[in-house]
Amino acid sequence: MQRCLELALLGIGDVAPNPMVGCVIVHEGIIIGEGFHQKYGGPHAEVNAIRSVSNAELLAQSTLYVSLEPCAHFGKTPPCSDLIIENRIPNVVIGTIDPFAKVAGKGIERMQNSGITVEVGVLEKECRNLNRRFFTFHEKKRPYILLKWAQTLDGFIDTDRTEIQHTTWITNALSKRLVHKQRSEESAILIGTNTAEYDNPALTVREWTGNQPIRLVIDRTGRLNPDLHLFDDKAPTWIFTSLRKQETGNRKYITLDFNQDILPQILSELYDRNILSVVVEGGSILLNSFLQDNLWDEAFVYTGNQFFGKGVSAPEISGKTIGFEKLDDCKLHVIRNV
Repeated sequence: MQRCLELALLGIGDVAPNPMVGCVIVHEGIIIGEGFHQKYGGPHAEVNAIRSVSNAELLAQSTLYVSLEPCAHFGKTPPCSDLIIENRIPNVVIGTIDPFAKVAGKGIERMQNSGITVEVGVLEKECRNLNRRFFTFHEKKRPYILLKWAQTLDGFIDTDRTEIQHTTWITNALSKRLVHKQRSEESAILIGTNTAEYDNPALTVREWTGNQPIRLVIDRTGRLNPDLHLFDDKAPTWIFTSLRKQETGNRKYITLDFNQDILPQILSELYDRNILSVVVEGGSILLNSFLQDNLWDEAFVYTGNQFFGKGVSAPEISGKTIGFEKLDDCKLHVIRNV
């Protein structure tokens, strides 16, 4: 099962809104096949593992290990539980049950009804953690929310923009590359109006090789300059606004009721559009809104080797530190909401 987890991780950034899944087939203590879910819409891990076995006759005396319950429904591909049954694999070991309503125990039931011995719960905690975005999406009916900001040694995330009207660089080039790597692994990235206006970010994956997340920006009144990098149509961009506007180029306009709390509305819209995860890279107002509503799962806090003396205070956050990394003269703390 540990090998299943290692394989599953190879699909990061490429399979959402599907989960990352790894599969290993063992015959008399020897691995004879393995595979992982490589691309959304492509063959599942079980299919790739079964196809990799050179002598298919051995399947009838083998055990299949898989990190997530085999599916039992027709989606982009046929049910994996049926494929396991067809190949007469007698034993299946599963890391954790699939929370998706169309699966949720049905794959296990189908295999057991066909005489297959099924064991569930091997490294379950690790399997759930690997796909925490997927589980959050299906169990809480919202995307997995990651907050990200950079702060100075004296606790500021920005200068006073009434005095200084230019981008303020807090961290270093290594930190920037890591941010771009993270972007490539998530479904979407969200900023507010002020961040778009003052910083004019591109929100692209420029310093890493990977997928481009959907760019999300809040622009209630349509005041943002159309010449901003966000509107260059180089990547899909969704604008949350109070206005009704037609899609144009790579831009989609999503109307919200700004007389009500917009965060639940944004998360509901993203859930309905199968957005599995979102990185919030906004300024103080947007970040604190998510923190105050307790709408966050992880936070990535970069601390640069800078002092501002005054400015916009960094958000105050409490949670469990689950990771720490030194990036030359910068530090990264990863905090999980508990």
